[in-house]
Order: sequence, then structure tokens, then C-alpha cells
Amino acid sequence: MVNFAKLHWQCRRGTQELDLLLLRYLDTQYELADKDEKTSFIELLGLEDDVLIDLLLNNVAVESIAMKALLRKMHTSN
Repeated sequence: MVNFAKLHWQCRRGTQELDLLLLRYLDTQYELADKDEKTSFIELLGLEDDVLIDLLLNNVAVESIAMKALLRKMHTSN
């Protein structure tokens, strides 16, 4: 099991847009997510900031079905 405080720290990226999107999801959706979605979120946090910005703000296409679902959820909940 992943430590929530560690995830919160990983969501702090130093870019206001990323911080808002990631922290909002963590605070409102993460605990309700299934295992695949949680895994995708942790994978997302492992990406470099420029890749994250492209995925979260520019709707860049991804192949993973689970990641697509997570990104769609993050876009619609914000």
C-alpha cells in the first residue's frame, strides 16, 4: 500500500497547473479509485513534468486503456 503523504508530496510539482490537477484528484478521487486506476495514477506521478503537462493539459493520446480512463476522469472532474 502506498503512503498517502508520499503521494501528496509527489503531486507537488512546482507548477501551479500540475499541482492543482494532481492534488485535486488525490484529495477527491484517489481513495475511491480501483486498483488499476491507483496504479495508473502512481505511474503518472513517475513521469517528468513536461510529459505530465502534455498529458494533462494538451490531451496527448496514450495507448493504455487504464491511463486513458484516468486522464479522462481527471479532465472531467476539474
